Amino acid sequence: MTLTADIFWSFRSPYSYLATRRYRALAERYDLTLNLRPVYPLAVRQPDFFEKNHPSWLRYTLTDVFRLAQYLDIPFGSPRPDPIVQDMATRTIAAEQPYIFRITRMGQAASRAGKSLAFCDEVSRLIWGGATNWHEGDHLAQAAERAGLDLAVLDAIALAEAGTLDAEIAANQEALEMAGHWGVPTLVFEGEPFFGQDRIDLAIWRMEQAGLKERG
Repeated sequence: MTLTADIFWSFRSPYSYLATRRYRALAERYDLTLNLRPVYPLAVRQPDFFEKNHPSWLRYTLTDVFRLAQYLDIPFGSPRPDPIVQDMATRTIAAEQPYIFRITRMGQAASRAGKSLAFCDEVSRLIWGGATNWHEGDHLAQAAERAGLDLAVLDAIALAEAGTLDAEIAANQEALEMAGHWGVPTLVFEGEPFFGQDRIDLAIWRMEQAGLKERG
């Protein structure tokens, strides 16, 4: 019996990036369907989050994600450009956001096609893997193609159905909160949340209790 779980995920989250190829490996190894459901990052949902945080929060987070990437042997670099336009000195979020809405809406469009896990993995590798100007040229088109999608089609849907897609993305966030969490990445299996890339093994253990088997 194929098991199913949801993954709540953000393009701005380095921890989401560091978890995604492992989520993808799970779907390949096990008789398991993983539905990646993108949400907007805190910078969109709660812009004052960064202003209210402890002054050491950002420094610690950067230290942690860089060492975690080294530990996992996953390429990692600060995004250029950042999916969220933000003054890191003042932590102020810009009113104009040319990147995050486009890629998150495309991620939701990919979810409709059942390919959001592959699409978000490929795009996040561009954003967080050390590439420069990931938003220019054919970088995104090639990432979409590797995921079995057409970027022009995704872009057209993102433009024509922005309001509908945003409603679906908001529903993803609501579902995450209904499951008992608010952060990303979170895997939810049978209503139980497993928050963070460091809870993947625990999620596997729980799914094995429910009959998770490797593919034949």
